[in-house]
Amino acid sequence: MGIDLGLDRVAEVGRRMGLLDTTLARRVITVAGTNGKGSTVAMLEALARAHGLSTASYTSPHLLRYNERLRLDGVEASDDMLIAGFEAVEAARLDGDPVSLSYFEVGTLGALWAIVGCQPDLAILEVGLGGRLDAVNIIDADVAVITTIARDHSAYLGDDLEGIGREKAGIFRAGRPAVLGSRELPGSVRGTAAARGTPVVAIGEDFQWHETGPSHWCWQGCGLPADNVSLDDLPDPGLPLDNAATALQALTLADVALDAVACRLALADVKLPGRMQWLGQWCLDVGHNPHAAAYLAERLKAMPCTGRTWILLGMLGDKDADGVIGALATVADAWVTVTLEGERARTAAELAGHVHASGAPVAFQAASPEAGAEWLSGRLAPEDRVLVCGSFYTVGAILAWMQV
Repeated sequence: MGIDLGLDRVAEVGRRMGLLDTTLARRVITVAGTNGKGSTVAMLEALARAHGLSTASYTSPHLLRYNERLRLDGVEASDDMLIAGFEAVEAARLDGDPVSLSYFEVGTLGALWAIVGCQPDLAILEVGLGGRLDAVNIIDADVAVITTIARDHSAYLGDDLEGIGREKAGIFRAGRPAVLGSRELPGSVRGTAAARGTPVVAIGEDFQWHETGPSHWCWQGCGLPADNVSLDDLPDPGLPLDNAATALQALTLADVALDAVACRLALADVKLPGRMQWLGQWCLDVGHNPHAAAYLAERLKAMPCTGRTWILLGMLGDKDADGVIGALATVADAWVTVTLEGERARTAAELAGHVHASGAPVAFQAASPEAGAEWLSGRLAPEDRVLVCGSFYTVGAILAWMQV
């Protein structure tokens, strides 16, 4: 079935599986937000493992393999483990009155089943859509994280930022801390926290970071009730520092005593495919809304090149193409639009129309991301660079093409 927002069905199957009556992990951190969830989860995982903790992380969507969604101690789940999880979900779904589940709900329940079997020190769960009604929210988090809030998934969450904020804040629990990792959040986030009795720890207020030199920064945070902690001489992880600071704060509230050496090692080594990932002249980023595109543009402006900046763009039909193109126009010298597969996808011609409407020409319209990359690869000057963006599907296709 398609997306049917609500927790009744997935909670019922979770109850049949025993997931609601057992401990998932010693500590659980749930991460919600519009952008920045993936990088925050990746840094949480790397930092926790550097401190000797066993970890499980659940994220979505994937780029190349479904196995990417569930990582145990930093390693993708095996096919056998995933299949066993799916079989456990199916058996519970049919145990009594059959319950219909979506693709995401089956995957989430299967991942939770696998995590329970491992009993890690820390489980890190990424919300797939929204928060309050997302399947991940059947689990009570010890620490909730909100990264950013912007307009995305409008068909399900609407365009009202206050309403979106309330949905994201649905992961909050009474008496358990919430880390706010953005300086610009709608008032409904704090309003929900106050109504639920959720203590709030916010970036720029309770924790903060400062650059201390080229590629280095420092962090100051707090515990509960008010123990101050700080770290100096941290390396730039190549991911947003707001998210890195948020990860450090969330771990502190999850009772992890931060060690400076472990934090430096983790941040220097953390990797996240498809987020400002440079492969030669190619930069791959899954950004697909105006907020993410604006961040990409600022990062590229900070890394000027002597050649042209090409944008290879493929997007789904329910995304804000005009907003993304407008944000990237400040750094784009040339555009290549590509067609994605599936009923939700836009064609290259449709995207080209949006680019033309912005006042820019389109160099090439390709029938697929791979065809666009093939065309472009023969025309790049040594000093040029390419930004591949617009969708997980676009980036995944180019990653696979590069591995051929």
